[in-house]
Amino acid sequence: MQSPLEITFRGIPHSDAVETRIREKAAKLEQFCHNITSCRVAVESEHHHQHQGNLYKVRIDINVPNKHIVISRDHHDKQAHEDIYVALRDAFSAATRQLEEYVRIQRGEVKNHKATIDEA
Repeated sequence: MQSPLEITFRGIPHSDAVETRIREKAAKLEQFCHNITSCRVAVESEHHHQHQGNLYKVRIDINVPNKHIVISRDHHDKQAHEDIYVALRDAFSAATRQLEEYVRIQRGEVKNHKATIDEA
């Protein structure tokens, strides 16, 4: 990565354990795409709910040449995202898939679905 990883906590106190997990997962992203220029990760706690614990939202902004990739994982499955580590896992899994797609396109490995025209 050309720029240092930026990690932001909003609505929750800073956690060394969570920061370490984010750094590990961000380092793995570089295995899929070596030309990441910057990566910003924001972890946010949603408002407290009466019947549930904290719900976590993770946003990852990745810059690569000619593309800006944004992954935003809200609490789609409220039970799963009551755990901050599950929210991180889901967000970084989505980031990995998008980076893999970006790399395939850059290498020209994506199939072109051209419409065929029948000549009569």
